[in-house]
Amino acid sequence: MPKKIIPQSLEAMRHSLAHVLMQALERLYDAIPGVGPAIDNGFYHDFDANHQAAEEDLPTIEAEMKKIIKAKLAITKKVMPIAAGIKLLRAKKYRYTLALAQDLKTAGATEISFYEQGDFINMCKGPHVSSTGDINAAAFKLTKVAGAYWKGDEKNKMIQRIYGVAFASKKALDEHLAMLAEAAKRDHRKIGQEQEIFYIDELVGKGLPIWLPNGTIIKDEIEKFAKEMENKYGYSRVSTPHVAKKELYLTSGHLPYYEYDMYPAMEMDDGTYYLKAMNCPHHHLIYKSKPRSYRDLPVRLAEYGTVYRNELSGTLAGLLRVRSLQMNDAHIYCRPDQLQQEIKSLLELILYYFKVFGFKKYRFRLSKWDPKRGDKYIAEPANWEFAERILREALRESKVEFTEAEDEAAFYGPKIDVQFTSIIGREETMSTIQLDFAAKSRFNLTYVDKKGKDNNEVFVIHRAPLSIHERLMAFLIEHYAGNWPVWLAPAQVKLVAVGEKHVSHCEQLAVELRTHNIRAEVDASDETVGNKIRKAAAEKVPYMLVIGDKETNSSQLSVRERGSKETRNIEKGKFIEEVLEKVRSKK
Repeated sequence: MPKKIIPQSLEAMRHSLAHVLMQALERLYDAIPGVGPAIDNGFYHDFDANHQAAEEDLPTIEAEMKKIIKAKLAITKKVMPIAAGIKLLRAKKYRYTLALAQDLKTAGATEISFYEQGDFINMCKGPHVSSTGDINAAAFKLTKVAGAYWKGDEKNKMIQRIYGVAFASKKALDEHLAMLAEAAKRDHRKIGQEQEIFYIDELVGKGLPIWLPNGTIIKDEIEKFAKEMENKYGYSRVSTPHVAKKELYLTSGHLPYYEYDMYPAMEMDDGTYYLKAMNCPHHHLIYKSKPRSYRDLPVRLAEYGTVYRNELSGTLAGLLRVRSLQMNDAHIYCRPDQLQQEIKSLLELILYYFKVFGFKKYRFRLSKWDPKRGDKYIAEPANWEFAERILREALRESKVEFTEAEDEAAFYGPKIDVQFTSIIGREETMSTIQLDFAAKSRFNLTYVDKKGKDNNEVFVIHRAPLSIHERLMAFLIEHYAGNWPVWLAPAQVKLVAVGEKHVSHCEQLAVELRTHNIRAEVDASDETVGNKIRKAAAEKVPYMLVIGDKETNSSQLSVRERGSKETRNIEKGKFIEEVLEKVRSKK
C-alpha cells in the first residue's frame, strides 16, 4: 500500500509525479526533458520530442507512469560538482537542462543536485518522495497537452507540456475532477457565448471585450444598483477623460512605479499623453478644483471609469484579465478623524453587495508594506504605521475576521483586500479599500480648518467594492451558471404563442409589460409549442407565459417558472407586481 500522504509532503509527491511523467515520456517517445515542477493541485513537465503528443496519448502515458510507480523505484538525491553535472547532461543530450546548468555555473554555482529513479536521472533541487512506491497511483490523472515556449520566452522554441492533477487520495482526486467538470459547465466564456453576453474579436484585439445587448443589460443593471447605493451613502458621480498628460502621472507617482502596466506614451503636438490606467489622479484634480472647508469633508467622488492596462497577451483570460476594463471606482477625501467611520461604512457596503449577489466564500486581508522594499513603497514609516492601524481597528470594530500580509500594499498606502473564492474554486481579489497618504502632498490637497487655515491632512480612500466590472461579470456568470436572478436577467419574461392567431396578443402583452420596465420577449416562430417551451427553458428565462385562447380572452396568465415543469394561473396585475417585487428586492 502507498504511504499516507500528509499535506506537507503533497508537494513532494506532485514533484515526483512530474519526474515519473518525464521518465514515461522518455521511455515511450525518447523525449528530452525541460522543466517539471509541482504546481497548485498537480504538476506538469515540459519536453521536446519528434512525437507530437495529443489528448489521445494520455491514457498510454498514464499506464506507463503506473508501471513506474508499481516498480517502487528508489528516488535518490545525488550532489556533484557542477562540471561533472554538465558532463552528465551533455552525455544524455538533455540540452534544456544543460542550458540551465550552464546558467548556474555562470552565476557562480559550484555544485548541482540530481534525482535518480531507475533508468531516469535529471538535474533537480527537489523535494521528492523516497520511492515511486510512495505515490498513490489511483490519486493522479493527466489532464491536458499544451505548448510552451522554453523559459517562457516567445523568442525561444515552442516545446510540449503535459499537465496532471494529483491528490493524497482517490476521493480527493474524484472531488477535484468533479469540480473541474462543473467548472467546464460554468465557464464564463462558454456561457457568455451561449447567452450572447460578450464577444471578443481578433480584429479588435485580445483582452478587449465587446458587450452584446444581453451583456449590456446586465452591466447596466449592476451599474444602476451601484449608483443607488452610492446615492444612499452620499457619493457624487463624475466622468473623466480616457487620456491624460504625462505630467499628471508623474505628479501622482504612477510614473515610474506603475509604468510597466501602462500603455506606451503617445507623442502629441502639445506634449506626451498616456491612456488612463487609473481614475484616482483625475479625481484628485476634481477635489482640488475649488476650495474645500472642513465642513465639506468627506467628499466622495464615484465613477464607472474605463481604464486600460498593458497586459501581455499570454496572461489574458476571457473577462478575468482584460486590457480595457471598467471599475466601480470611488475616492473619499476625508480628515484623519473621519477615516475610521468611512472605512467601517465601506466594509458594511461590501458585505451588503456580497449578500445581494449570494457570495459566501470570501476572506478579508490587511495588505501591508515591507519596510525593506524601498524600491516599491513610499518611505514614510509614520504614515504607514498610522494607516495600517486605522484599517486594522476598522476591521476589528466591524467584527470582520481578517489576516495580515506583508508586501501586498499599494505603493502609496496599505489596503484591505477581499479574497473571493468562486463557486468553481478559483481565488481572486474581489473588492479593495486602499488608504492613501501620499496624494495629499503630491497634489497639495487641502481644506480650510476651523481656524481658517489651510490644512493638508487630507487622506484619500480608494475603493472598488465591486472589483473590476469584467471580473465581476465572469464571477457572476459562473456563480449563477446562466440562471440570472430576475433583476439581472436580460429577458425576464418570454411569451410563447400557442398559434399564429395568438401572436398579436403576445405582442400587446409584451408592450404592456415593458411599460412597467419588465424586459419581455415574444417567441412568434412557427415552431411547435413544445419546442418553444424547451427553447425558453434552455435560455434560462425566469418566467415563461404560454398564451393560447384562454389567456387571450381573459386577464389570467399561464405562468411557468424557470426550473419547474408546472404551470400556475395568476391574474395579470398580480404577475406584474410579483416580477417588480423581485426586481426591487434584487431576487
